[in-house]
This record gives sequence, structure tokens and C-alpha cells, in this order.
Amino acid sequence: MFSSSDYGTTSWELIVRVDHQYEEEQKEFTLRVSGDLHIGGVMLKLVEQINIARDWSDFALWWEQKHCWLLKTHWTLDKCGIQADARLLFTPQHKMLRLRLPNMKTVRLRVSFSSVVFKAVSDICKTLNIRRSEELSLLKPSDDYFKKKKKKEKSNREPIIEDILNLDNSVTISGSPVSPGLYSKTMTPIYDPVNGTPVSSTITWFSDSPLTEQSCNILAFSQPSRSPETLAEMFQPRSLVDKAKLNAGWLDSSRSLMEQGIQEDEKLLLRFKYYTFFDLNPKYDAVRINQLYEQARWSILLEEIDCTEEEMLIFAALQYHISKLSLSAETMDFTNESEVDEVEAALSNLEVTLEGGKSENILEDITDIPKLADNLRLFRSKKLTLKTFKQYWFVFKDTSIAYFKNQDLEQGEPLERLYLRGCEVVPDVNVSGRKFGIKLLIPVADGMNEVYLRCDNENQYARWMAACVLASKGKTMADSSYWPEVNNILSFLKMKNRNTSSQAPSDPECMDMKPECFVSPRCAKKYKSKQLAARILEAHQNVAQMSLVEAKLRFIQAWQSLPEFGLTYYIVRFKGSKKDDLLGVSYNRLIRIDMATGDPITTWRFANMKQWNVNWEIRQVAIDFDQNLSFAFTCRSADCKIVHEYIGGYIFLSTRSKDQNETLDEELFHKLTGGQE
Repeated sequence: MFSSSDYGTTSWELIVRVDHQYEEEQKEFTLRVSGDLHIGGVMLKLVEQINIARDWSDFALWWEQKHCWLLKTHWTLDKCGIQADARLLFTPQHKMLRLRLPNMKTVRLRVSFSSVVFKAVSDICKTLNIRRSEELSLLKPSDDYFKKKKKKEKSNREPIIEDILNLDNSVTISGSPVSPGLYSKTMTPIYDPVNGTPVSSTITWFSDSPLTEQSCNILAFSQPSRSPETLAEMFQPRSLVDKAKLNAGWLDSSRSLMEQGIQEDEKLLLRFKYYTFFDLNPKYDAVRINQLYEQARWSILLEEIDCTEEEMLIFAALQYHISKLSLSAETMDFTNESEVDEVEAALSNLEVTLEGGKSENILEDITDIPKLADNLRLFRSKKLTLKTFKQYWFVFKDTSIAYFKNQDLEQGEPLERLYLRGCEVVPDVNVSGRKFGIKLLIPVADGMNEVYLRCDNENQYARWMAACVLASKGKTMADSSYWPEVNNILSFLKMKNRNTSSQAPSDPECMDMKPECFVSPRCAKKYKSKQLAARILEAHQNVAQMSLVEAKLRFIQAWQSLPEFGLTYYIVRFKGSKKDDLLGVSYNRLIRIDMATGDPITTWRFANMKQWNVNWEIRQVAIDFDQNLSFAFTCRSADCKIVHEYIGGYIFLSTRSKDQNETLDEELFHKLTGGQE
């Protein structure tokens, strides 16, 4: 009953529905309110009227018409613009969500539906013991992503996918003390760097996290390979256009899950979105390294990224090795300190590459920029001509290559000088066929010039390839990352080398292996099972001495060396163009790609970018570069905000430094990615 004083001229009735967690139907309550009542007062009145003793602290008001949370409890109804026709829902801010991880495992946990996605992902990663959450995000798959193929309507892969790890007892509340030591530089190592198991002396780190030791092992260890039938069922050949459509599903990091229409207990994909993996450390990152390895592995198996048959066999050999070590009881043994030191030393070169960091010897070659000079063979791509290579004398200095008719003419004018800054560098290698080539796509005013270089041997190729890769980024051979890059290329070539002199794999080992589990279904069809097993075991001999974590890091490194690595595609229409093109977004550049042929048209480096902005009215992204170069495009396969966020996100990640503390500048991230919509 209301008293007569309640019916003043400024008061009115407000209907609020209450979302009870354990009741199917939502109940409506009518409140008598006035415009000067603040949101906190509305919730207090509502709780008093509900008259149920329980913890209401996680509940908040959701405005259905405006599709927004009313989290500023000191604001009045008038300031919010709420009137009698408003439909409000009183609902918990944290709800259950199913996340499919890169290793195809599904976890079910409670996530904030009111925090922006950037913050929600940070809290999820703390729960899962994954550092550097800024590299990951949530992807809403297209409607047909989880659907089975038409040809196999009777078989259903959903039960396999729904192998759920339930973390229902966790609540990823912002600011909750989830393993604070996990993010401390001075903390004791929590993982064994040899095999990724939680170190026994620090297993107490998991006491305040929902992850038990068993759950941690599920996330930190590679799971048994799927059957060839399951792989064949999951495999869906995708064109670049198909890939572009998949990338439309990334959620907006600046808005909450609820604002983007995500429902309670909906299934999303947790994926590494940005391909810059900073500060990978086996002592702290067993879960992160394994999930990264799994994302790389599935991208190879499902042919989401192209690789040669030779590279496919290397990836298969590493998978087989990792699978064997993961299943072996020996990997669960703890090692002493001396063994740890040996592994850390063995991984030091890998860490430099994977972290994007620098080695200690910063004074090396500071006074003199080194140069390369060699006889190489060259071919310039022309239409309707055979690929015939001609030998010249090449000199590589700074970030350019000059070539001469012979060595005696080096002091004169070169036949041509190739400027490599901003170019695309693609390996063109077949180790077994003794082919060591480098394909250069050099930007010019009207597109890209194709130049092919051919080296004589592995060492020459490694030195020239490393120099080309650095030059494309604007770095010279004086940079401290040059020799680690050379060594990484040589080690990858060594893995590709088929060791014919060593003992042939034994038949029993061939029988134990299911080789079709380690290659893509398309590759598996080319060989008989026994032939494929023999080739994988032959490649395995080059990686057989690696530890479990080192093998995973090698796999990630080999994945990073693929030409298409890190490219995310979108269908766009450039201003002034009459047809659609593909835009490839990478960690350091944008590439315009012909949609019909898949050939790159031109490349723009982020290092040369002056500014970028979005015209939200016409949904157009405009970018300005040095030398008065600018262009604009509209997005056809996704909202322009997604592409805008990708560009800003990569620029934000490039500001990270080991000298900084572990806390991220979230305000800077939103400033670079949010736009002014």
C-alpha cells in the first residue's frame, strides 16, 4: 500500500524485472520513484520489496531499450534519462560462460558480463594462469562454425567439443586476489622449464585459484591427438574470403559482453588475437606456451595457414615428439637445479626471437655497419616468361641490396639498387632438393615488384635471409637480433634436412604411430599410412633430443617463420576503387591483397604511419603515412571498429617493454582502439 504522500506530482511507477539465478521465470516488481532518486536508491527499494535474505552485491540494473548497464549508482534517474516506460532488469553481473580454448578444451566459468571485454579477458586469464592477457580476446564464431559437414550428418563432433572443464566455483571478480605472485617479476618459478609441470614447492600458488594441479595439467599439457576421422570431420577448406568472414566475430574490447548480445552459458572462443608473443618464459608460462602451441598446431592441421609439404612433415615430427613426451611418465619427474640451468641455456636463443627482445651484447658492431657480398642468382618476375636465373655480384649494406655484373665492378654504379624497407620477404626453400631461394616483394608506386634470389647453400641462405628480414623492418645487420635470426634459420633448415645416413625407423615404432593424426587431412590422402609414418619418423630424428618445452617453442618458432603467419584478413573496398580487395593486418604492416588471385598488391608499414581515424557516420577508416601517402577504405566483411581495434591494438602492444612493470596501461589501450564513436 502507498500513502497519499507517495503520489506527488513528480513520482511515477517503475517496473523492474528480477533475474533470480535458480528460478526459470523472472518476477516483476513495481516501484514508486521520482526523477531525483539515484540508481543506488532504486536498487535499495527493490531489495527491500523483494524481501529475500541473500547476497545482492553482484546484482545491477540493466536497461533493455538502451542496451546498457546502470553502474553509476550515484546518478539520478533524471540524469540517466529513465522514465516510466523504461524496461529494467535486476540481474547478476557475473554469469556462466563456456570458453573453447586453443587446445579445443572447453572450460565453463563465471565471467563479468558488465566489465568491458578487455578487463573480462584479463580476469579469465588470471583464472587460467595465462600471463599477458592483452594478446588474447574473445571470438564469437559464425553460426556454421560448430556445425557438422553435410556429408556426415550421422556423425556429430559436438560431444567431443563438449568435454567441459567446469570451473564453476571460480568468480573472476575484477581486482580479486587471484595468484598475485603470478604477475611478479621476483616470484619463485611456478613451472618446471623442462616439462611444464607445476613445481612442487610452489604448488600452493594454486590455493587461491580455482585451478587445481590436475586442472592446470590439462591446460599446460598437450592433449592426446584426435582421431583421423575427427580431424577429417573438423577440416573445412577455407579460401581467403572465408577466413575474412571468420575474423568478423572478434568482440569489441571496449564494450561489455552483455552490450554485445552475449547470452549466459553461450560458447565463445578464447584465442590469441595479436601475434606478438611477449616475454615467453617457461618458468611461468607453461599454460600460455601450451595454448599457443595448440593454436599453432590446429592452424596447421586445419590448413588455416599455408605451408609446404616439407614443412608439414617437420610440424608432424614435432607434434609426434611432443605427444610422446606428454604421455611419458618420465616427464612428470622433477629435475634438479643443474638440469634446469642447462635447459635455460638451451632456450636462450629461442627466447630472444619469441619475445622480440634484445641480447646483452648491445655494443656489437656499433661503429661499423657490416655488409654481405656474394655471387647470387637473380630472376625478375615477368608475365609469360620462364623462370631463368642469372648470376650477379650482390652487395647488401644498410637496408638495401645493390647488384653488379661482376665483382670487379663493385666500386662503380650498380645495375640496380633494391630498397628493402617495407618489403615482403618470403622463403622459397626445398632442403631435400637443395633449393635455397628468397622471394622479395618490393613496394613501388603502382604495386609490388617481385624479385627472386637464389643462394648456393644453407649458410649463405641463412645470412642473406636474416639480413632481408631485418631490412624489411628498417634494421641493419648491426642490430643485435641479426645473428640469433641467422641461427634460428639454420636450426629450422636442419630440422627440414632428411637424414638419410641415420638408421631407418623400426617397424614397431611405425605401427604405434597414427601418422594421419599429425598432418592435415589433405596431406594424409597423398600417402599410404606406412609411408607417411616413415617420413615423419625420419624427420623426427632431427628433433628427438629436444625437451618437451623446447619442442613446443620450436614449433611456435617454425609457425612464426611461415609467410602467412600473423595475417588476419578482412574484405574492404578502398576509396576510389570499384571492386573489393582483401586487407591483411599483421603486427607491423597492412597488406592490400587481390581477392581473385591472393597476390599482394602493396604493403604499408606501421612504422611509417602518421595517424589513422574513423568516420563513424560512413564507417570509413582513413590512414595517413609519411611522404604524403594516404588512403581510406570501408569494411565489407566486418564492422570497421574491428579493423580499427586491430591496428590500434598492435600499436599498443609495440609499446610494451621489459623495463615496465607488469601492469598494463588500460587507458592507453582504449584510447588507441576505442575510437570516438
